[in-house]
Amino acid sequence: MQNRDTFSGYHPGINFLYFGLVFLFTMFLLHPVSLLISLGCALCYAIYLNGRKAVRFSLRFLLPMMLLAAVLNPAFNHEGATILTYLPSGNPLTMESMLYGLTAALMLAAVITWFSCYNAVMTSDKFVYLFGRVIPALSLVLSMTLRFVPKFKAQLQVVSEAQHCIGRDTSEGSLLQRAKNAITIFSIMITWALENAIETADSMKSRGYGLPGRTAFSIYRFDERDKTALLWLLFCGVYLLSGWAAGGFSWRYYPTIRGAAVTPFTVSFQIVYLALCLTPVILNRWEDKKWKLLRSGT
Repeated sequence: MQNRDTFSGYHPGINFLYFGLVFLFTMFLLHPVSLLISLGCALCYAIYLNGRKAVRFSLRFLLPMMLLAAVLNPAFNHEGATILTYLPSGNPLTMESMLYGLTAALMLAAVITWFSCYNAVMTSDKFVYLFGRVIPALSLVLSMTLRFVPKFKAQLQVVSEAQHCIGRDTSEGSLLQRAKNAITIFSIMITWALENAIETADSMKSRGYGLPGRTAFSIYRFDERDKTALLWLLFCGVYLLSGWAAGGFSWRYYPTIRGAAVTPFTVSFQIVYLALCLTPVILNRWEDKKWKLLRSGT
């Protein structure tokens, strides 16, 4: 059963700032501990948002992709001072290239997982609310594009099931017949997409989109809860950026592996990063606990 996400109820600016921070640090902090923290927290949040679907996605797509990325790097990158063996081509297989490939796989998996959480939290109306006045045309195009993909997928499923009921599915008949059925389904989907575009344009025109002085209704308000969250995110962002600039997250893979020394300061950077990444999960668990206490009457 999918849980109700408390963090999604915060102001869109808080949601966008949070994901901006985790995307920034995930892509640029190459310390293995930081990447493990990012991936682990992203998986926890994705499971909370999507339930078993997130687990299936991780097993079916993320795990094979990580293995592929981890294998490809040492096959083509032969830098590093620690030679483990030699490949049949005569090139050396180094420990540094293997660890760097694993690091790249962790980063890629973490970014994709965080992006799945972003899509679940940052809906199209939130994006338009944030950027509708600054970049109205671009925000509208991005919002419609992100909204169109799931709608197209759902409509394709409906059309495929309807064609299957009348014996025109792509899994039935000869190869030529299946190709014809696929072309028929594709033609139906193109027609639906064009009609949907015309209906959307007429709807926007009737609502006065693009007219001068047009106002927009919004349900979002920046309250005290959002102010507290903003202060927390700013603290984490400034603290982690300071640690980054001071070399607290430094880590190199070539020619030899070397990272920042383990000190109370470097450990504090990782702890704050863990707290930042776990912020939505902590908020959700706290609200769940409060709800259970209210229901129990204690």
